[in-house]
Amino acid sequence: MPNLFTAAADRKRAETAPLAERMRPRTLSEFVGQEHLLGSGRLLRQMAESKTLHSLVLWGPPGSGKTTLARLLADAAGAQWASFSAVLSGVKEIRQAVEEADSSFAMHGRTTVLFVDEIHRFNKAQQDALLPHVERGTVTLLGATTENPSFEVIAPLLSRSRVLVLYPLGEAEMGVILDRALADPHRGLGQLGLAIAAEARAFLIAIAQGDARRALGALEVAAEIAAQNACEKIDLAAAEEAAQKKTLVYDRAGEQHYNVISAFIKSLRDSDPDAAMYWLMRMLEAGEDPLFIARRMVILAAEDIGTADPQALVVANAVKDAVHFIGLPEGRIPLAMGVSYLATAPKSNASYAAMNAALADVKAHGALPVPLVMRNAPTPLMKELGYGSGYQYAHEHEESALRQQHRPDTLEGRRYYEPTESGFERTIRERLERIRRRRES
Repeated sequence: MPNLFTAAADRKRAETAPLAERMRPRTLSEFVGQEHLLGSGRLLRQMAESKTLHSLVLWGPPGSGKTTLARLLADAAGAQWASFSAVLSGVKEIRQAVEEADSSFAMHGRTTVLFVDEIHRFNKAQQDALLPHVERGTVTLLGATTENPSFEVIAPLLSRSRVLVLYPLGEAEMGVILDRALADPHRGLGQLGLAIAAEARAFLIAIAQGDARRALGALEVAAEIAAQNACEKIDLAAAEEAAQKKTLVYDRAGEQHYNVISAFIKSLRDSDPDAAMYWLMRMLEAGEDPLFIARRMVILAAEDIGTADPQALVVANAVKDAVHFIGLPEGRIPLAMGVSYLATAPKSNASYAAMNAALADVKAHGALPVPLVMRNAPTPLMKELGYGSGYQYAHEHEESALRQQHRPDTLEGRRYYEPTESGFERTIRERLERIRRRRES
């Protein structure tokens, strides 16, 4: 017999739960977004209609519906639900859940869905403990993660699951969610009788950045502000007050970190100072280590600018030293200067390409002998053996250019460094061509 006090407490919690929790979809028909997975004929739609479920890892940003979707799929399949937090649960809890899953199947014929939130936080021991039960089908794994699962989820577990990508909700989808919450008189804010100004609605959609939970949280506070001020409409001022400050989506330890630094480096490489400046400030505003940014600028100066502008490496290194010396917030100024210089500098990866080409020969041919003419002869025996015999001193020749063997026989004549026509490399190229013509003559 149900406990009346427990039921009353559950109803009270439901009434006082945050708006995002109250508006959580109860059926797939209420679910908004992810049409590439839930549209007609798509994978998850077919699973739900056939009432079958396979192990899945749902990878997507916060507020894209991972947890809700997992629960709805389990309900559609008629499966028992067991939920875990990767942060709070250990191997003991996994074993207990598996035992309960075995009992449920033996007694009622019901399969169990084991939902693991933030599965990328499961350590290897936890994942290893889970693996054999997923293999045997004792449980169906539904994992949710905001991080690329290939970085943290062990390969055997990934190979037994389908990884599905969820995308941030679009503006139209976010609008549907906000309008529905504002109008719903039972779970939403409909009992307040509030409208919302177009600019306030657009603002809430923009600051949410595709996160439904964030949008609904801001809407709930904005509605409270409007109601307290006896307003009939949520205006832009209420929405801005509710949102306070836009929170940047950036995780210094996760994939977003690598995406943003990649965009920054590629903008510098592509000579787009405006884009590079945006990504620089995006990283700094989100709390990135400024020395990490400076170190990447030093690498870019050598790899992507190189001898097209040898001064670029000097500038990048000076920026790194300045940031280390003065710190933030003033350290942003030399960083911005460095970004402007590197983005507009001529570009060449000729030195980088030469390095890789030479390395390929080193790996392919091993430790080839140094030509005798290139060897030093500090002892009489070495001189008798021909070490250094015939060596010509470069400074006694015009432009220090002379013809003698500098490399092993196998690699003699091989070219690695081919300067471009970009920046200072044009001067280098002209001089190198003169030297090569002189050697050949």
